[in-house]
Amino acid sequence: MICRWRGALGAVVVSLGMLAGCTGPSDDPVRLRVVASSELADMRPLLADLRKDTGVQLDVDYRGTVDASDAIAEGNHDRFDLAWLSSDHYLELRLRGRKPSAPLPLSTTIMTSPVVVGVTPDIAGKLTAHGPDVTWAQIADLAASGEFRFAMGDPRHSGSGLAALVGVATAAAETGRALRPEDVRCDRLSGFWTGHKGLSDNAADAEREFVASPDGLNGLITYESALLTLNANGKLKQPLRLIYPTDGIVLADYPMLLLNDRQRAAYDKVVAWLRGEETQRRIMNDTSRRPVNPAVGRTDRLTRSIGNALFYPDDINVIVKLQNNFRAPGNTDPTRRYVVFVLDYSGSMRGLRIEALRAAFAELTGASGSSFVRFYQGERFTVLRFAGTVLEQREFTVGSEQDLAALRDMLATEKFGDSTAIWSAVDAGYEAGAKVQAERPGTQVAVVLMTDGLNNAGIGADEFLAGQRRRGPVGPLFPIRFGDADATELSTVAGQTPGGRMIDATTGSSLANAFKETRGCF
Repeated sequence: MICRWRGALGAVVVSLGMLAGCTGPSDDPVRLRVVASSELADMRPLLADLRKDTGVQLDVDYRGTVDASDAIAEGNHDRFDLAWLSSDHYLELRLRGRKPSAPLPLSTTIMTSPVVVGVTPDIAGKLTAHGPDVTWAQIADLAASGEFRFAMGDPRHSGSGLAALVGVATAAAETGRALRPEDVRCDRLSGFWTGHKGLSDNAADAEREFVASPDGLNGLITYESALLTLNANGKLKQPLRLIYPTDGIVLADYPMLLLNDRQRAAYDKVVAWLRGEETQRRIMNDTSRRPVNPAVGRTDRLTRSIGNALFYPDDINVIVKLQNNFRAPGNTDPTRRYVVFVLDYSGSMRGLRIEALRAAFAELTGASGSSFVRFYQGERFTVLRFAGTVLEQREFTVGSEQDLAALRDMLATEKFGDSTAIWSAVDAGYEAGAKVQAERPGTQVAVVLMTDGLNNAGIGADEFLAGQRRRGPVGPLFPIRFGDADATELSTVAGQTPGGRMIDATTGSSLANAFKETRGCF
């Protein structure tokens, strides 16, 4: 749900509209040009009655909500008298961001519908195996494992897709507040993105795509109304189960906006008719959207609580970052991102320190429960253990639980060394990364070093950097400082790699959190 009010203006508009509506329809109707969200095409049957009862005819141009909002914000609203969107929150952010800030158009909520998740019965069983309450984290975890494959509208165009992404990102941030730009992190969204298999720009097309490929997709993220209607129309082999994530839902409130002030009287008639008791009941029965007229009682299938409310971001930069980092199906190839983990197994790591390392990887492998940051299906990476020399080096491709169990077994070893050849090991890690790039041009590589000590074997930092210059750029170095490692040296070397930086796990940040940070968009 989106927590936002515009005072009593909507009620005033409705009252005025009821008075205006008493004048009755005209043989020569008032024609209003309307840009509307694409999913509102199911309201077409009402428009003829709207014209008959009010004398107002709506000529509607259907578009994705984001596309429609962009057109209005960019000054193309002169073509339209009204806008009817699934939500005007994105539009508000766009208008407030203009210089000078554009005034917000008059807005009246017509009906509501939460953005939820429809899943096949087998997926529902997996999500509810440990209880009826399901979170976005569980959904993201199932997507990362390759089991949940869903369609949804592209958040760069679709209001439902953007609302879903806001919900996932807000839950993933775990801050309990509206998203800020720094809260949007790739490491927490990559697994969820890998489950997105649809190619649709908007909610209506996503629904058609799901129906057309029931064996390839087992989930649809869209409006509650669309899912209820889909279940009722007999197009599916078996009805979808509706999941209302308990860590937050965004609500579509379908506002009617006045873009042309000269059409205020006609606008008042339209919103009064749409919010009237008879029309509200018809909207509910015909489209499964929730009425906003308190005189209209909801049908049984619309009585379920939508759960926790999410605050919509109040910074347009959050939306831009979400849209820019969104990975459409053609851009989710996990082989394009590759991490080499270089892990210190010198003697000083015995005991609590090695247990912290194993616990950190338990989160990445999903062994510690559902997580937004687990390795996802198809992800490839190398793990290198070192002490005075490289002790072991293996490449992993996540394809099954057995692959992740093999990684945990590798880290469970009690074989340690007596010295610490940090820069020789990191150099070996870069050799592995360079080999991957040679085999698969265009792959982005990062090397993640975890060490708790000082370099006392092998090459030094200067020699390593000299070798890096000869090799050419491969990718960033992210040293995770743990224990007694030299912060100055680690930070200096990392800063000389493209995009590299040191992460300090000795100053309150857990080793697990440090590892999560390194798996962002590098």
